[in-house]
Amino acid sequence: MKKIWLFLSMITLATASLANLPDFTELAKQTGPAVVNITARDNADDNDLTRANPNDELFRFFGIPNPGQPQNRDRVSGGSGFIISSDGVILTNRHVIEGADKITVRMLDRREFEAEIIGEDEASDIAVLKIDGKNLPTLKIGSTDELEIGEWVMAIGSPLSFQNSVTKGIISAKGRQIGRQQYVPYIQSDVPINRGNSGGPLINLNGEVVGINTLIYSNTGGYMGISFSVPIDVAMHVAEQLQTSGEVKRGLLGVNIENVNQAMADYLGMKKPMGAMVTNVADDSSADKAGIKVGDVIIKFNGSKVETSESLPPIVGKVMPNTEVKLEVFRDGKAKTLTANLDALNPNLQAGTDANGNAEVKAGIGFSVSKLSEQDKERSGESSGVIVSDISNKDVERANLRVGDVIKRVGKKDIEDLSDFSDAIDALEEDEPLVLLIKRGAGSTFIVIER
Repeated sequence: MKKIWLFLSMITLATASLANLPDFTELAKQTGPAVVNITARDNADDNDLTRANPNDELFRFFGIPNPGQPQNRDRVSGGSGFIISSDGVILTNRHVIEGADKITVRMLDRREFEAEIIGEDEASDIAVLKIDGKNLPTLKIGSTDELEIGEWVMAIGSPLSFQNSVTKGIISAKGRQIGRQQYVPYIQSDVPINRGNSGGPLINLNGEVVGINTLIYSNTGGYMGISFSVPIDVAMHVAEQLQTSGEVKRGLLGVNIENVNQAMADYLGMKKPMGAMVTNVADDSSADKAGIKVGDVIIKFNGSKVETSESLPPIVGKVMPNTEVKLEVFRDGKAKTLTANLDALNPNLQAGTDANGNAEVKAGIGFSVSKLSEQDKERSGESSGVIVSDISNKDVERANLRVGDVIKRVGKKDIEDLSDFSDAIDALEEDEPLVLLIKRGAGSTFIVIER
């Protein structure tokens, strides 16, 4: 009898456990019609079939070229998206439609529309499309702020071209920073997604979009249990600006920052490690004018707590330039309130820090440069210029630019420092080739990078 009772108890517990699991059937029926499949066609004449590297650690689902693909064929790629207004406004990832000459949107009911690009933003990887439709199904927009770790979520998309596939999982973490991306605090989940899911919605149990599925972390190119989504708050902030003005503006404070560790917290007299410690203040920047100093720890910005250095840039980036904000910094053992009027982030340049905490500028052309350190000056024999710190684009590598090269001139402009380099890049026409005079070893040479 004891064995039978134990067996019955196990069945009861298992049934109760299953009863507590969410039912995704109604959620899928409710939200599926507003999720679309996107096909992007890029004319063969304009193709760059070596654009992506399938061995990259951060493996995008879209645009991975086939090395054996003939050079004279159109590139056709796919992804996902979802409708946010009944007249046909669609959100997706920028990398889904990047470089496309023709974009086709296919709905669950098999209707097809040709889409136009309303706007795209490289920094957040968000694009807004428009199709000519009326009374179209839409998804409700939720809030990332209300997401809880461990909360159930569902993804809908077109993985490997299987349209409107549904997968589910839980929220694993919030506020993740990926690579050098500063302005997107990614949502991490264990929802299975693969190539083709890019641009599709991450949906909570209330049927609200909380994120846009964008990246997986993998060393094989396939799903390995970790996926990342752009928070819907970030995406909608970007989308609204793209629809209104066609560009995205972000506030800029003008500091380099790092995390506070336990030893530094003890030294500063903080109760626990928190905030973003200032390691550099740009001359004449918003931070400089506000009185922020090297060694200050920014613990609150515009009413939001700053838990880590990674959490500050997204908060700053959401505020429009020329906005007056209040900052709270920890200095000399106590909190101090400062007021700053934010500068504007140049859309073509992203300021950040390299691994050594040096001021750095990342151009929107596939490479980054840093200021010359004392070691760089001694090694190169140069007292002015900027040094190439990272190359992320194959075309730049083919042009023979190398990490460690010292850039002395951009076009006809001599480069003394990062400010000169930023100004020179900003002055370029959109399709103007980048002509660099670089110092490498004992010699100098010109390099031309076609854009």
